[in-house]
Amino acid sequence: MSDVGITVYGCGPEEAALFRELAPRLGVVPTITEAAVSEANVELALGNRCVSVGHKARITNATLLALRDAGVGYISTRSIGYDHVDVRYAERVGVLVENVAYSPDSVADYTLMLMLMVLRNAKSIVGRVDVQDYRLHDVPGRELRDLTVGVVGTGRIGAAVIDRLWGFGCQKLAYDICPRTSADYVSLDDLLEQSDIVTLHTPLNADTHHLLDRRRIEKMKRGAFVINTARGSLIDTEALVWALESGRLGGAALDVLEGEEGIFYADCRDRPLEGIPVSRLQRLPNALVSPHTAYYTDQALRDAVENSLINCLNFESGKRNE
Repeated sequence: MSDVGITVYGCGPEEAALFRELAPRLGVVPTITEAAVSEANVELALGNRCVSVGHKARITNATLLALRDAGVGYISTRSIGYDHVDVRYAERVGVLVENVAYSPDSVADYTLMLMLMVLRNAKSIVGRVDVQDYRLHDVPGRELRDLTVGVVGTGRIGAAVIDRLWGFGCQKLAYDICPRTSADYVSLDDLLEQSDIVTLHTPLNADTHHLLDRRRIEKMKRGAFVINTARGSLIDTEALVWALESGRLGGAALDVLEGEEGIFYADCRDRPLEGIPVSRLQRLPNALVSPHTAYYTDQALRDAVENSLINCLNFESGKRNE
């Protein structure tokens, strides 16, 4: 088979270097742009049936239709989640969308880091040190071995989190419609009621939108912690802010947020952000926020780029990815 062409949208410098390194080895010719795919730049895909897109910008249905009209039949998103693209609409207009697999260790490691940070009041401690206040925190930290951790969603990332928790000696509970790890599986309500830490690793869809709403947050232990490295809309932000401000929850560590689009991955130092979820949460001493960076390791980026290329080759050869 002759070389396959692929148009790569939303491609940062690190990913671009990987595409230029890996594509020739696989017989793929990449056209690379840092711009997210839109109706204004679909002409970059002319002549290529495959495109690769990032997760940082939403792809509108109008853009999907324009890609189809430009001859695109396949989109590989360099992410595990699909919530930035309407997959069903894409399929209706004749465009197949698939995700990529990458090392779950990146997000699993980061999740454990966030757990330890909220348990040890790291945000407040580091903030004090930054202004030369070296006193001990008002409240002592807690040890993970004494706690129960509830893992919601036990796919590749959730399972990797559970593997890491074994070394800390804590009790592990899990909720998933398809049990597949060595954790103790319970109902979601039981997990919320029994867990000192709840960490989310489930996909975002119509069934899981606002999975943690006020009703479910009220089922959680008083003083419990929430970790979210999956998707922001798994949590009802208004309910979470209420729970943190009232002391109903002890803390939250969030790598993803509702309304993060257009804020995360941008330099907002000279931009007012008052009244939006990120600013409200960042003002709280018991809320730790990072900008959707848990996945961002050298190995995960290489995996995502390589598997995006392989996905497109499989599509061109008539294979479906598992």
